[in-house]
Amino acid sequence: MSLLIDCQKQLQYQFNNPDLLQKALTHRSYLNENKQVVESNERLEFLGDAVLELVVSDFLYHTLPTMPEGQLTGLRSKIVQTKTLAVVANRLQLGKYILLSKGEAASGGAQNISILADLVEAIIGAIYLDGGMDTAKAFISNQLLKDYQNLIKSVEVEDWKSKLQEVVQAHGGSAPTYDVIKEEGPDHNRIFTVEVSYFDTPQAVGVGHSKQAAQQKAARKALEKFK
Repeated sequence: MSLLIDCQKQLQYQFNNPDLLQKALTHRSYLNENKQVVESNERLEFLGDAVLELVVSDFLYHTLPTMPEGQLTGLRSKIVQTKTLAVVANRLQLGKYILLSKGEAASGGAQNISILADLVEAIIGAIYLDGGMDTAKAFISNQLLKDYQNLIKSVEVEDWKSKLQEVVQAHGGSAPTYDVIKEEGPDHNRIFTVEVSYFDTPQAVGVGHSKQAAQQKAARKALEKFK
């Protein structure tokens, strides 16, 4: 319980339902050694990812009224990418709160930028469920948007698709293919689910508010398999 209390102080948010924070901090590897724990943070990560993209999109749309769509998409990608979210996680010292298996912890999981980025998304999802959209928006604004110009200067945009293609081809495969397997939501807020395949097999799925964003998410998840 002290871990949850300390984490809430770091987040500057008091959960009405601390179980949501507990779940957000639970990496899937932890379940292997703790059979009484039945769910990791992956579902919260999925939810938090969608909330994050919507809040950032809304912020950029209203903050930069003359910027064209293509530039807005690029800027959003830089704000919500793995490296940027990992910067936030490190600033909040979230690595010391995440629940990992002994093996994952020993291999440096608490410093892994993908795990840290997923953790931030899971926490956003937990805050959204606990306090609603306005509360999640306030957290995202405080941690990412109030100083977004300086934050994104410290990181470069990561092209997961290009990295995945390099790795797959290095292993003798053809370039990965990306298929939209689901498209939902109103026209002004579409949500795309994209599946990436290589070696003649579907490998991972990504979700985003644009096909490009969903493809990048799918590519990043697929790269984790090679790690």
